[in-house]
Amino acid sequence: MSENEQQAVLPVVVIGAGPVGLAAAAHLAERGLEYVVLESGAEPAAAVRAWGHVRLFSPWRFNIDAAARRLLEASGGWSEPDLDVLPTGHELVEAYLAPLAKLPGLASRLRFGQRVTAITRVGIDRVRSAGRENVPFLLRVEGENGEYRLRAGAVIDASGTWYTPNVLGGDGLPAIGESAAGEFVTHALPDVFGTDRATFAGCRVLVAGAGHSATNTLLALAQLAEDEPETTLVWAIRGTVGQRVFGGGEADQLPARGELGSRLKTLVDAGRVELLTGFNIESVQTTAGRVTVRALDGREVTAERIVAATGFRPDHTLATELRLDLDPILGSTAALAPLIDPNEHSCGTVPPHGEAELVHPEPGYYIAGMKSYGRAPTFLMATGYEQVRSVTAFLAGDLDAAREVQLDLPETGVCSANPEDSAGGGSCCGGPVTVSIGLGTGIAGGLLATPLPVLEPATRNAACC
Repeated sequence: MSENEQQAVLPVVVIGAGPVGLAAAAHLAERGLEYVVLESGAEPAAAVRAWGHVRLFSPWRFNIDAAARRLLEASGGWSEPDLDVLPTGHELVEAYLAPLAKLPGLASRLRFGQRVTAITRVGIDRVRSAGRENVPFLLRVEGENGEYRLRAGAVIDASGTWYTPNVLGGDGLPAIGESAAGEFVTHALPDVFGTDRATFAGCRVLVAGAGHSATNTLLALAQLAEDEPETTLVWAIRGTVGQRVFGGGEADQLPARGELGSRLKTLVDAGRVELLTGFNIESVQTTAGRVTVRALDGREVTAERIVAATGFRPDHTLATELRLDLDPILGSTAALAPLIDPNEHSCGTVPPHGEAELVHPEPGYYIAGMKSYGRAPTFLMATGYEQVRSVTAFLAGDLDAAREVQLDLPETGVCSANPEDSAGGGSCCGGPVTVSIGLGTGIAGGLLATPLPVLEPATRNAACC
């Protein structure tokens, strides 16, 4: 057997069993390709469950991948949700992702508790050029029985960005003292009406960030303040108040998303949320159970809790021995960067794109989903589904299908998303998963806020994507 033939029978390894990773699995299954999915969590969509209390602002029709739907319908045991309903993260998992992961054809390919720590080529590093495209990929994986190596014919990294949130520092570096103040800092999308209620009730809370994650958190905290009047809110953004901050309102084709900014503006105008603009965080200092945050211009604000809703960034360290073509600004591929640049695009104005825009100089390695957007906060789950459809078509040799990318995204009502209006990298459609996004996936890759009418506490947060 030749070296090319040996590589041809190796599986495609998908990293991450979230919405986009499982969509990749569904497309690979339909194409009849060998594959395996490695998930660091103990169950499918572990990151989504971390923000499961959040309600997405996109209805089901935008959240179900076409190949996944076909496989679920063919199983005969799945009922499609009402496509006009906005699901929570938990509902997204229970009604869609968990049933998908349980399908016999997929379940046998999913491996949980498996963390990929590095990717290279068998026996060669990034420097060697001759014949590297014919050498299998080699993944180092940490599992319950220790570290092992796994060979692959191709790799689709859909691991997301939930676990790598942006820092508080306005210059992209951690603010001075930020690490030491870690016990006072919660990352985006806390469960304000559930497990995190006691953390915020009756406290002065500083929310940093100008994306949907910050908006949703502020709306939830404002609702909490009605029950806990001693709860006070400060909102710090790095830039000025512009259209980016309060969204597109009635011009947004997703009404729940457009409503978020309008409701937050009402709270600011009423004085229920103190807004600090041009607040570029320089340092964080803790004293006697409180934390003082100082801006570059010398202004200070003291609080008892901080919510860092400053967006996310990709972690490319596992691929340092691969040849990547990364945009120096966003950290996406160079070809994708101008299509998703938040200076020019909102979630709904990103043009269709697929394998051709995701390809790296390392043949067979692709980053899909929220991570593919780097630091751009314009990701929607439907975008990731089209990405993996195109990539899997290419891997199957169907070049026409790989190039025929189509994407119909709902407009936000915001012509551009100026990052200068954000306190961090503000997340539009995805959130971090520690304390992951509305969709987007990220988050993901959509995320949160208190929708009207007011729902039961467990589902008061509305989402992003």
